[in-house]
Amino acid sequence: MRIIAGSFRGLTLAALGKGDAGKHLRPTSDRVREALFSHLLGGRYGDPISGARVLDLFAGTGALGLEALSRGAAHVTFVDDGRVAGGLIRRNVELTRSADSTRLHRRDATRLEANPDAPHDLIFLDPPYGKSMGERALARAGEGGWIAPGALVVWEESGPPQIPEGAEMEDQRRYGDTVITVLRLG
Repeated sequence: MRIIAGSFRGLTLAALGKGDAGKHLRPTSDRVREALFSHLLGGRYGDPISGARVLDLFAGTGALGLEALSRGAAHVTFVDDGRVAGGLIRRNVELTRSADSTRLHRRDATRLEANPDAPHDLIFLDPPYGKSMGERALARAGEGGWIAPGALVVWEESGPPQIPEGAEMEDQRRYGDTVITVLRLG
């Protein structure tokens, strides 16, 4: 796994090793990440990354958030409660030397407390597939003040997710067994 573009371009991220099957640690492939970021920066959304505050829910390895940081995001907050994921995120932050622009919350994304900081403009949501955890995490993040009005949500699932009330679906694409849904929150 590597960073595709930007200031960290070509950097190989920490190896997943045996992963963490119990936490459904399933990193987004380089191919899907490349297609996703090309789509986000393809003009339809302007530039949702430069200067953005990014919230990476169910962050896993942190690859999505770090790719955004590499491409000009101002800050990334990673949320994951997995022991293995936390170690991978910390190692990848070290590799990218991005500690000053990141924060790791070792929490269940469906049980976020109130946000102690500014809200986020771009949300990556990559929950365990088929468990309805994305819906719960997005609702909780909204209630806790983690999400800025008009934020863009990039949701990775095995199928189309349940779109929350007040959100508008911008796009949906399938990449093998992965469905990427882009939402704009009201």
